[in-house]
Amino acid sequence: MTEKQPLVSIITPTYNHEKYIGECIESVQAQTFSNWEMIVINDGSTDKTYEAAQKSAGNDSRIRVINQENKGIFRLAETYNKALSLANGKFIAILEGDDYWEPEKLKIQTEVMENDNSVVMGWGKAASRVAFLKEIYQVHPVSSSKNLSFYFNNPPGTIFNAVFDDFFPPLTYIIRKDALLRIGGFNQVLPFPAVDLNTVLALSKLGNFHFSDCILGTWRIFPEQTTKTLGIDIFEGGNKIILNHYRSFTEDEKSRINFTDKEIWKSYHKRKVIAYSRSGRFKLIKRDFKGARKDYLISLKYRGLTEPVWKLRSLTGLIFSFLHLDVELLAKWVGKGSLK
Repeated sequence: MTEKQPLVSIITPTYNHEKYIGECIESVQAQTFSNWEMIVINDGSTDKTYEAAQKSAGNDSRIRVINQENKGIFRLAETYNKALSLANGKFIAILEGDDYWEPEKLKIQTEVMENDNSVVMGWGKAASRVAFLKEIYQVHPVSSSKNLSFYFNNPPGTIFNAVFDDFFPPLTYIIRKDALLRIGGFNQVLPFPAVDLNTVLALSKLGNFHFSDCILGTWRIFPEQTTKTLGIDIFEGGNKIILNHYRSFTEDEKSRINFTDKEIWKSYHKRKVIAYSRSGRFKLIKRDFKGARKDYLISLKYRGLTEPVWKLRSLTGLIFSFLHLDVELLAKWVGKGSLK
């Protein structure tokens, strides 16, 4: 019964999600688990996100829609922690305004969290979908860790072994509020334009995680989102976070990690070639030919023959940037997926 269910506080930061916030809220209202509250914080949207959120919330007293002046992506932790300060729940869940959940999401996770006090955080699989298409684009994590115990963070700290597998989808998180408060709330390390990675790695030292091997929700992909426009910040900031956490480990903790500081840097060099090539491709789609050339040149000049296939892609993109041509046509011709 509802009175025996723990309260889950859902934190929903949103910015210019007028098209999507309704489906986001409706997916929460459709949960088979009913004892929740939803805190929607509109970060000074320039469209009608605030009005759309209010309309979708209607008379549902479990939903609060709060308007604030724009803080932006690099002050995202302030927005998250503002919502956290208003949260009354035993558990904290995350659902940003352009994403949505499967109906059983909260039920699946709260049962696990209630039955195992050693678990400080639950997470699971998420589908990604291009905003204007119906079919699933990918399921994340894309490639499962070779050792699934890493996903369960057992023993604590070992999820660090999976940081290069894929990202941990924030829309799947459920976190014990007391654990979150113990690490000082949501943490953001600039220039990383999100709170998830640093927060998860800090939580990983406090206890086990639970990984649900099923799709819990859907992450929407569209051209204006952070993962597309700030790809280099994500790459550079992410590496900074990974290094900071690795260097904070004791020798005993490092003995449970499958790579070293040197190998983190080796991976960084490879990923930098790829990150700048991808950024160049995105800018080419946006017809920012000068910006594309800059990123492609960084990819080409960095570390000699590191990642030769990606360097060939960068060279192709560089040529297309001078010709003001669309490289996506070539991608389609050779059978590769288009970023469009």
